[in-house]
Amino acid sequence: MKNILITGGAGFIGSHVIRLFVNKYPNYKIVNLDALTYAGNLENLTDIDQASNYVFEKVNILDADALKTVFTKHNITDVIHLAAESHVDRSILSPMDFVYTNIVGTVNLLNTAKDFWKEDLTKHLFYHVSTDEVYGALGETGLFTETTSYSPNSPYSASKAASDHFVRAYAETYHLQTVISNCSNNYGPFHFPEKLIPLFINNIINKKPLPVYGDGLYTRDWLFVKDHALAIDLVFHQGKLNDTYNIGGFNEWKNIDLVKLLCTQMDEKLGRQKGESEQLITYIKDRPGHDRRYAIDAIKINTELGWKPTVTFEQGLAQTIDWYLQNTEWLNNVTSGNYAKYYENMYDGR
Repeated sequence: MKNILITGGAGFIGSHVIRLFVNKYPNYKIVNLDALTYAGNLENLTDIDQASNYVFEKVNILDADALKTVFTKHNITDVIHLAAESHVDRSILSPMDFVYTNIVGTVNLLNTAKDFWKEDLTKHLFYHVSTDEVYGALGETGLFTETTSYSPNSPYSASKAASDHFVRAYAETYHLQTVISNCSNNYGPFHFPEKLIPLFINNIINKKPLPVYGDGLYTRDWLFVKDHALAIDLVFHQGKLNDTYNIGGFNEWKNIDLVKLLCTQMDEKLGRQKGESEQLITYIKDRPGHDRRYAIDAIKINTELGWKPTVTFEQGLAQTIDWYLQNTEWLNNVTSGNYAKYYENMYDGR
């Protein structure tokens, strides 16, 4: 019997991990801890929120006392830590929010776990989910490996790098059993429409401009979120203790090529003329500290744990577009801010 605390479970990646674990492991108790900031949306989990092995706790990881209460109330045995401020543009405008949530919040969680499990740390796991952005930028060639030196270039990536270091430090200093994974850019259903793919899907639907930074030649490795959730499941259950795994899609795309593919698929699905949506592309001033290229070497998780992506990018993108077109109410609620009412209806007064 495991009582797993999954932080950030109402967010994009977290909701997919919650759904997978709730459905796949009926004997586990899954506790979703989320502060429900702007990107946390319980409408992401309406299909499982009545499951007998699922519990939601509205708690901010900056509240150390509340964390202790949750650990005690649910007798937490393991942690999968996804809660984070994650949008680079927001980190440039408000870096302190990222310092508090991503660094202080992670240390709060580490301290709570360490103290609660102190009688026998060997029976518990603290799994920290991080990003490939901690490695900085690559040139035209090469890949990020688990031994690549950290070189973060934005307040977001710097805060995630610091949180990674704290997790490693707690493993060394206090003998907390940990594992870290660093993933590439995720995409898929339930993605808050501030990130490139869901933002552009929404803009194409509404025939709004598609803002492309700089020359559009920035390169990213894209990972379908459901494949990421499957990788997290494997790392949690089979990963080597106090080790790191890179999770990537073996799938590099230049931003402008991705946007043009998205436009083509959207035009087909919306019954528009070929090339119509491409006319919405608008090049805008580049953002500060913009990393030119990321690319993950995911050979380690492939060879050690047998994980690999289940879909091509074209297939995953088509599934993602279909989901958004079939879930316009979700998209409208998110873009209007009405998604926050779901928590009030479901949980207030309980």
